[in-house]
Amino acid sequence: MRAFDALAADYDSDFTATPLGVLLRQAVHRRLDARFPPGSHVLELACGTGEDAVHLGRRGVRVLATDASPIMIERARAKIAAADLAATVEARPLAIEDLSVLSGPFDGAFSNFGGLNCVADLGKTARVLADLLKPGAPALLCVMGPLVPWEWAGFLLRGKPREAFRRLRRGGVDWRGITVQYPRIGELRRTFAPAFDTVRVSAVGALLPPTEWEAWAERHPWLLAALARWERRLEAVPPLPWLADHYLLELTRR
Repeated sequence: MRAFDALAADYDSDFTATPLGVLLRQAVHRRLDARFPPGSHVLELACGTGEDAVHLGRRGVRVLATDASPIMIERARAKIAAADLAATVEARPLAIEDLSVLSGPFDGAFSNFGGLNCVADLGKTARVLADLLKPGAPALLCVMGPLVPWEWAGFLLRGKPREAFRRLRRGGVDWRGITVQYPRIGELRRTFAPAFDTVRVSAVGALLPPTEWEAWAERHPWLLAALARWERRLEAVPPLPWLADHYLLELTRR
């Protein structure tokens, strides 16, 4: 996928290694660690540069990390090799839309930081994922939501009201030739409900600002740390998951 190929070279420096990016990813890692024990075999959708797969691999979790971008996969493979995890973590070029070519069953699955927002038919993804997972297997989906007060404030302060509420547009938003959808929590739950039960939903970037506020975050490290502490305490308390840049929906395969 060319849009993500273009992001691959700078993705880690622009997001993963930033103070805000580290805090947001740590929030997801805490939940991945809670649901995927060492020895389990999990499938990652839209793995990017492989940061999450390497994190799990270091804990003894076996990961098949997939992504539609060949260049992202190259970055992931280099990171896996540098961590000496080739026996535990595999990175394979594969779009979410093509998951049906895989053979299961897996002990779990996850997708971090909005990969599913770029999928046109989430109902099909839900059905294919159900076929690939064992009964009782967890699926953790970190998805960009439609209601983000931090984003509204940022664009309104810059005099861009149309951009402030772009996530609410019917039919999604065009980004580099890709249509990005922003499903509400209830909508995504219903999409996966035929084969999955919802067990938890939490905020990833509600009190913490989204990534376009990185420059502000770097100027206020003490405030960023305080916001991170409070967000982790309140992450599952309504309405925070509904007002977050991303929400983390935790499901269990029936």
